[in-house]
Amino acid sequence: MTFSDLRWTDGLDIAIVAIIFYYILAWLQGTKALSLIRGFLLIILLYVIGRFFGLYTINWLFDRFAAIIAIMLIVLFQPELRRMLERFGRGRFLSAIGMTATPQGVLYIRHLVRAVEQMSEEKIGALIILERVTGLNEYLESGVRLDSAVSTELILSIFNPHSPLHDGAVIFQGERIAAASSLLPISESRLLDKRLGTRHRAAVGITEITDALAIVVSEKTGIISIAENGLLTRYLTKDLLEEKLFALFKVDKGKQTFRLWKRT
Repeated sequence: MTFSDLRWTDGLDIAIVAIIFYYILAWLQGTKALSLIRGFLLIILLYVIGRFFGLYTINWLFDRFAAIIAIMLIVLFQPELRRMLERFGRGRFLSAIGMTATPQGVLYIRHLVRAVEQMSEEKIGALIILERVTGLNEYLESGVRLDSAVSTELILSIFNPHSPLHDGAVIFQGERIAAASSLLPISESRLLDKRLGTRHRAAVGITEITDALAIVVSEKTGIISIAENGLLTRYLTKDLLEEKLFALFKVDKGKQTFRLWKRT
């Protein structure tokens, strides 16, 4: 095949494959999967060397255990594969399927931001999860069901250090507080600051496998952080947090409503 034989569809094919590999590597960055990939590449290198030099024993082992190696790779990469497929499923096109927009009062954000600001000033640790498209029902089961209207006072009372519900996360569904003291998966990303505690790692962990938004208040420093798509942004002020939530949920301040995409 010469260069003149190439079609425009071949260039498109190569571009799509390159983009796929780029996003796969980006998703795996900072996880244990990169170490596993290095080991997998070493196995492939041994296989190529065995074929090239005609090493009988290595070739025999690969021929006999190829299926087992494939199953082992699926098991080892299961968390990363699940995360990758969930992120693909949360794409703009797919996530719009089966969705409806629900009008809700802007007071929802006002109460939330006011509570976060006060907890930051008083250095009260908090972890708040806002459900979006991906359901969080499996995490609700690990906590205490509330199904309560959102209010500043309720949020503050939940995260009060003397409250039996202050440990764990509070999960919001729509305009209501669905559960408190919920347990979340802990991120294993190596990109996170090692000084960050379990609360921050849980915030990143839930956003790695769902499209939820996580708000964290550090009990040591009072720093406000927000996690989204596995990335943690720290040192938010009250105004920056409010602006972020308004933009995220497409608030129409003039009409005092906002549209939060949620599952039907």
